[in-house]
Amino acid sequence: MEISERIKQVKSGLPASVKLVAVSKTKPNEDIMEAYRAGQKSFGENKVQDLALKYEELPKDIEWHLIGHLQTNKVKFIAPFVSMIHAIDSLKLLMVIDKEAKKAGRVIPCLLQFHIAEEETKFGLNQKEAVELLSSDEFKNATNVRIAGVMGMATFTDDTVQVRREFAGLKSTFEILKAKFFANDDSFCEISMGMSDDYRIAVQEGSTMVRIGSVIFGARNYQV
Repeated sequence: MEISERIKQVKSGLPASVKLVAVSKTKPNEDIMEAYRAGQKSFGENKVQDLALKYEELPKDIEWHLIGHLQTNKVKFIAPFVSMIHAIDSLKLLMVIDKEAKKAGRVIPCLLQFHIAEEETKFGLNQKEAVELLSSDEFKNATNVRIAGVMGMATFTDDTVQVRREFAGLKSTFEILKAKFFANDDSFCEISMGMSDDYRIAVQEGSTMVRIGSVIFGARNYQV
C-alpha cells in the first residue's frame, strides 16, 4: 500500500476532532512529500537537526511538531518556525523556549509531557511537578509560550488494559490541570497520546492528537 493510501486509511478511522501528526523521523523528504500531496500537513520529528533541515528543504506551509526530548541548547534552532513542542518536562526548558520565542517574535504552543508509562526510560513530569511548574512566578511571567495541553507515551506492551489505564490517567491529569489553571482558557485543549500501536485505544480514552509513524511510512530506519 502506498503512503498516500495509508494516510487516507488512518484519517478515515479518526474522529474529526482528532489531529493526525505524521511522525516522519528517519524518513526521506520523498516520503514526506508523498504524504503532503495526499493532504497531510502536520509532521513530527524527534531530533532538532533533522527538523531544521527538513524545514529548510520542504514546503513552508508544513506544520512541524517537535515530539522528542529537547535539550535547552538546541531550542534556538527551531524557535523561529516550530508549530508545537510536545515534550516540556521541566520549567528550565520552558523558560528557554520563552526566551528564544521572544527573540523570534513568536508565541510557541507547548505541551507538558507526563511520565505515564511504567518503563523508566521515558521522560516526563508527574502531576505534582506540573502543578509546581504552573504555579511558579517564572511561568506566570512568561509571555512567549502557551501551554496548549498535555502529552504522554504509554508502556510498550501487549497488555491493552494497562495501556488504557495509562491513557485514562493522562486524561484525568489534563482535566485536573484544566480545572485548576486553565478553566477559562480554551487554548488548553490538547491531549497528545497514541502512536502506531495504540492510537485506537488513545482515541477511545480522549486523545485529541495522535502521533503515527510506522503505520503510515513503514518500519523505522534506524541507520539514519
